Amino acid sequence: MPNFLLNRWHGYRSVWASLLMLVLVIVLSWFNWVVGLVALCAVAVFAVILVRSELAFRRELDEYIAGLSFRIRRVEEEAVSTLPFGLVLYDNKFSIEWHNRYIAGLFGRKTLVGSPLDECFNDFQEQYKKALDARKEATREKSAIKEVRFELQHDARTLECIVLPDERLIYVQDVTEFASLRDRYEDERLAIGVVLLDNFDEASQGMDDQLRASLIARVATRITDWAKTYRIYVRRLSSERYLLLLDRRSLRELEQSRFVILDEVREMTADLKVPLTLSIGVGFGTETISELGELAQSSLDMALGRGGDQAAVRAEQRLSFYGGKSNAIEKRTRVRARVIAHALRDLMLDSDQVLVMGHKIPDMDVIGACIGILKAADMYEVEAYIVLDGVNPSIERMMERINNDERLSVRFITPEEALSIMTERTLMVVVDTHKASMTIEPKLVERARRVVVIDHHRRGEEFINDAVLVYLEPYASSACELVTELLQYIHDKVQFTTLEATSLLAGITLDTKHFALHTGSRTFEAAGFLRRNGADTVMVQQMMKEDLNEFIAKSEIMKKARIIHEHIALAVTDPGQQESQMLIAQVADALLNMNNVYASFVISERMDGLIGISARSMGKMNVQVVMERLGGGGHLTNAAVQLEGNIADAEKRLLDVLNQMNEEEGLFE
Repeated sequence: MPNFLLNRWHGYRSVWASLLMLVLVIVLSWFNWVVGLVALCAVAVFAVILVRSELAFRRELDEYIAGLSFRIRRVEEEAVSTLPFGLVLYDNKFSIEWHNRYIAGLFGRKTLVGSPLDECFNDFQEQYKKALDARKEATREKSAIKEVRFELQHDARTLECIVLPDERLIYVQDVTEFASLRDRYEDERLAIGVVLLDNFDEASQGMDDQLRASLIARVATRITDWAKTYRIYVRRLSSERYLLLLDRRSLRELEQSRFVILDEVREMTADLKVPLTLSIGVGFGTETISELGELAQSSLDMALGRGGDQAAVRAEQRLSFYGGKSNAIEKRTRVRARVIAHALRDLMLDSDQVLVMGHKIPDMDVIGACIGILKAADMYEVEAYIVLDGVNPSIERMMERINNDERLSVRFITPEEALSIMTERTLMVVVDTHKASMTIEPKLVERARRVVVIDHHRRGEEFINDAVLVYLEPYASSACELVTELLQYIHDKVQFTTLEATSLLAGITLDTKHFALHTGSRTFEAAGFLRRNGADTVMVQQMMKEDLNEFIAKSEIMKKARIIHEHIALAVTDPGQQESQMLIAQVADALLNMNNVYASFVISERMDGLIGISARSMGKMNVQVVMERLGGGGHLTNAAVQLEGNIADAEKRLLDVLNQMNEEEGLFE
């Protein structure tokens, strides 16, 4: 019993009083035993009454405490049962052991005891494991997770589940109203877009003012109708540019429609010599309007850098592309080439040396473009070197001729040598790629204070953003074509040796498949310029000659080809069979020559152990988008990717992407 009860007024004080009276009785008996005997009896009666009172008090106190405990337990049970949220206890097999009334009312049943959680809550275990894995990944805690939160859908309600794994206890709360407000907030968040008629000058060339005005009006009307359909505010900024204001819900619908306006405008102007195409950039996910505007403009730049006729959406950390079904329109003006050439000349003159580098496993387009930049530096007596980490079969014959040229051969250095001679005033020129990770030595790009990018591939998500000069033209056939144009403006009198001009022409010939693909009028003009300056077409053919064993190896791979989706040729080599990337690409090119084949894919294990996929098309299918979904990139008609794993996994991933694209928007135009 607690001390405060023992020490009450009739507690220990009564005992001491009884002892005192007993002493007084003894003293009284000393003088008169009769009176002492009477006093002793009185004291005894008092003691009996005191003891009985104490026992009665304790009995009543126990009864009171027992009654109070019962009432508290009953109220506690009632409170737990009537809580405005659910409580569930489950066993190690995820079956319900106990729950409060809230859960019973939620499911309209008297009891769910013994029922599996997955039966009551849709995919409970799957959602729980996902949330648990995400929590572990986010916190990277070594100790056990004490709490896991996730949401489930039950009928039309959103339920938040808070799981305590140690106690095997679940708190269930109806957060439907909160979820509705949250979804509404997300749906109404602002997004900004910019629409550009990316080839208006080319499409309207030769038109009089009345026809140009009529064309602009037709396109503007179509864009306005499209905007109204998707609840978008559109504001015309100029004859070629429009501003879009929309919310997240409209943006989601646009993505689901795959930005159908791209196809509608192209088909509407199909009667023109050059159909009009749109490029759209959309930014979403930042807190300020100024940042949204910057995202929209950068997305538009990305769409234009990939050739136009497509939409680029940057939503927070996600970057998505839609469209891109047509080839980039060749620009008839060379103003940009002249401006870039003069800027490159000034950068070279302000540098102590120039380093030129291409992508890993370089081809003749890389070597030819590097030699062209080397020539430009020589015209202004600037020391320049080409970075090369070794010779592969695709450039072997070209390098044999270069090694026989004493002046050119000494200009090739290894990445280690390049790193050792690099200074703060070194100019780094990257050709035939715009991705630092794909260059021969990414450290050179990181250390260089000034980087120039010259590339003809469609722009991907990864890009050398801090480059001081970018010449990215997806319409061009090759990097050699771009460099050849720059050489015509970088100096008044450029004099080539036969090997230099031939190397540039070989790069153009390789990437155009002997002028059969990706060729425009400027491609032939560049080739004509090189031919006039000493390029030897016979030497080009000798550089590109095939080895008999390679031809047989290609034939063996082609024997394994099969047709999928009616017009796609797919060839997969046997596990363990290693082939060079060049051979894989050549097989993909050869498969395009087959009747009714619009696109080809070749999968093989490469010499470095990675799985290489080469993709080619005749223009009716965008193989760049296919490869981007697998982590690669390239052109609309020429793309590739390198994957880790095995042949079977790579084939399955490719087929899954093709099936998904076929369901979303179809594989062919």
